[in-house]
Amino acid sequence: MIETASLRFLGGTGTVTGSKFLVSCDSGRVLVDCGLYQGDRELRRRNWAAFPGTVFDLDAIVLSHAHLDHCGFLPRLVRHGYSGPVYCSPWTAEVAAIVLRDAAHLQEEDAEHAARRGSSRHDPPLPLFDSADAEKAIGLFRPLPYGRTQPVGDLHDLTVRLRRAGHILGSSTVEVRAEGRSVGFSGDLGRGSHPLLAPPDPVPAVDALVVESTYGDRRHPPRDLERLADPIRRTIARGGVVLVPAFAIDRTPLLLMALRELMRSGALPTVPVYVDSPMALAALDVYRQAVRENSPEIAPAVRESPTDPFDPGELHLVPDQEQSRRLNNPPGPCVLISASGMATGGRVVHHLESLAPETRNLILLPGFQVAGTRGRALLDGAKALKIFGQYVPVRAEVVGVDDLSAHADADGVLSWLRTAPEPPRACYVVHGEPGPAAALAARIGTELGWCAVVPHHAERVLL
Repeated sequence: MIETASLRFLGGTGTVTGSKFLVSCDSGRVLVDCGLYQGDRELRRRNWAAFPGTVFDLDAIVLSHAHLDHCGFLPRLVRHGYSGPVYCSPWTAEVAAIVLRDAAHLQEEDAEHAARRGSSRHDPPLPLFDSADAEKAIGLFRPLPYGRTQPVGDLHDLTVRLRRAGHILGSSTVEVRAEGRSVGFSGDLGRGSHPLLAPPDPVPAVDALVVESTYGDRRHPPRDLERLADPIRRTIARGGVVLVPAFAIDRTPLLLMALRELMRSGALPTVPVYVDSPMALAALDVYRQAVRENSPEIAPAVRESPTDPFDPGELHLVPDQEQSRRLNNPPGPCVLISASGMATGGRVVHHLESLAPETRNLILLPGFQVAGTRGRALLDGAKALKIFGQYVPVRAEVVGVDDLSAHADADGVLSWLRTAPEPPRACYVVHGEPGPAAALAARIGTELGWCAVVPHHAERVLL
């Protein structure tokens, strides 16, 4: 019955992490995004909570893109028995495989570390999921080209369709049609001026629309790479190291493109640039493949370039741990790009331990930092960080820049919403902290005249 079609917000509400949205009807149930919670302890505890209902009731999962806060909970559901299809774009299938394998490795490492230190409440400490779970999840991927309508189950009363979102390679907006009702999901929406990717496709005609609000109360400044160049130039001049905690997916390629532009123009001296993240190196290979194959997701100017768009001139790729350890004390001025992007784990934490206490160094934060992460603490002016159980002083210069953000700002989201052929009956504002979500909902109501609502966690609405 049409009245039974519903939408439930199981994550990504009141926060920019853990996105999960459940569409239910008589014909079946589809989970749109399957994100891991990151940030403060209370949010991370949600990752251990039981999934509402049972995973055996799910007929399909759809991933909007490969960032951990949209796909990272998938191996956990697989561990508990999910074995159905996972629809995503072909490039998302490539990139998400890298992300999930890395996440499983970190989960296993964290459990081993806790066992050695005796720092867990559990005996023995267990990972949220392991590499076997990740491999099973990757085996469920069903690549779905943009624009193709995919039935879920044997009936055609429940379908999914993907369109280009322009956020990272493979990112998609998602349309679900359920028994005569329809709901669209922005996923994470890209910027129209993205230097690497083509812009998002227009909004489809839907009854309800779920839209992100990461930057819902902000406008990105006009792209000006001098904001990036100035602190780097200062650091190099004083003999320091530029440490960049960067998201391996998209942010690292974008940063390399920006450094290439600045160094080739003379705005920055050419110094060694190190990429120290196995996941970033694997993702960079996929991005290079997309450029070589002239993927329509890549911006035309990049596809037409005769040279490698990701090589600033002295690019050094760091695959192994011994090379990484040597970079805790680099021999001279350089740019060191390492993951994770919010400094919650990975090799960058070791670099922070060594480099943060030195005043000549720079910690450059080129992306959104979730509350409760080391990256956010640094942006908020922390004078010390807790790393491996001990506090490390922060004397290095800390600078945040938004020029490389892959998220649309408030104006960008509004511009995308204006492409809708007709107003939805309701617009649900998610994937934002409370202030930005409320601000964007207010603008949608005022400027577009739509019914815009910020839903609560676990709230259910009829479609």
